[in-house]
Amino acid sequence: MNTLQAIWTALTTPNEMLTKILFIPINFLDAFVCMLFFTTILNIQTTRKRKILYVLIYGLIGTIISTNISSSYKLFVLFIIWPVTIFFLLKASILKSILSVILTLIVTSILESIIINIFLFFGINSQNLVVIPLYRICSVLFIYFIIFLLCKLVLYFRININIFENLSKKNRFLLFFSMFLIILVLSLQFYLIIFYSNVMPLLVSCINILMLVIYFSISIYNIINISKLEITKLDLENANNTIQTLTILHDQVRSFKHDFDNMVNSIGGYVVNEDIKGLKKYYNGLLEECNKTNNLYALSPKVINHPAIYHLLATKYFEADKLDVQINLNVFLNLNEIEERMKIYDFTRILGILLDNAIDAAKECDEKILNVTFRKEISNNMILVIIQNTYLNKDVNTEEIFQKGITSKENHGGLGLWKVRQILMKNNNLNLFTTKADTLFTQQFEIYK
Repeated sequence: MNTLQAIWTALTTPNEMLTKILFIPINFLDAFVCMLFFTTILNIQTTRKRKILYVLIYGLIGTIISTNISSSYKLFVLFIIWPVTIFFLLKASILKSILSVILTLIVTSILESIIINIFLFFGINSQNLVVIPLYRICSVLFIYFIIFLLCKLVLYFRININIFENLSKKNRFLLFFSMFLIILVLSLQFYLIIFYSNVMPLLVSCINILMLVIYFSISIYNIINISKLEITKLDLENANNTIQTLTILHDQVRSFKHDFDNMVNSIGGYVVNEDIKGLKKYYNGLLEECNKTNNLYALSPKVINHPAIYHLLATKYFEADKLDVQINLNVFLNLNEIEERMKIYDFTRILGILLDNAIDAAKECDEKILNVTFRKEISNNMILVIIQNTYLNKDVNTEEIFQKGITSKENHGGLGLWKVRQILMKNNNLNLFTTKADTLFTQQFEIYK
């Protein structure tokens, strides 16, 4: 009986050391619940192994911070370490790593304010809430329970914020600046919650909570609208590319139909005169025109069914066409599968760099040809993107071109292929094989499951 009384006394009286000891396992629970929240709402795809590693490492970091750093500076240290941990351990983008921290802190700060005001209603101030073990554990477990319920609601209603990958540089900068301001507001809010909630009137605290909810709701709403506008802009550009493709197709089909009788008569003339050499030359010219038409048919949103990839390929196609570079495009897979294997932002960046280099090399040749093939190799569960182009510099070193500053172009920094290699090094399921032959220079990009 005396032992139980002693335990109860220890749990219900101010004891900062006991609170820190009891919070060692709770730090790991905190890492798990918060990870569950931001990976669910931001649709961060990662492996089970990375999740376990994140919980273990960040739980350990949280324990070290909570036992060695005072509450006044703890939040500022977390703002630095937390997004870095998410970025490296869960392989999320920089934007999503920062947004994960902000969204989690928004929810926890609002819940913390509500909890503190509930305890104040019963005569327990914020200082006692922090140092009395039982109060602190109960309040934290209640917050984790609410966050867990929010995760279930997000899954049930399929609420995901997954529209930040295709933002322009300008909007990314504005988004980062907004996040910086939000971090400052959150820091001040936490400081007020911890140190001044017991001296503020209950009405002021309630108004403060309400204004905080309204402010962050408007901020998140504006951020989402910016992203939606960016996606709408991309969709309009894709629509313009589609219209341009269809216009060219329509003109070519009309021209082909108009000249069909002349073509048949021309072929007949070669046949009557048994001019096989002339017929072959005429056929090659006709075949080149047909291939151009077939490539335009391939440049369709129904075939290239990923909007970001379609926009990139359409843009590069028309750039190449202005330089008289013939692009032979072959797509033999559902391009949405690529997004299941790697970040689409990284993929379009690699594809754009490889296509730019291929167009620049092909435009210098007498025979300006660029072959682009997307296909899937079932036996190895691998997606292949093969880019082949004609080229003049037969002495090009296929290893040196990936080094920083190495380039054969005038007024270029030689950063494109170097950046490609940096992306490849960060992902263990990507390979790029570079080969050259007498006629064609080949980049074979492999994406594994």
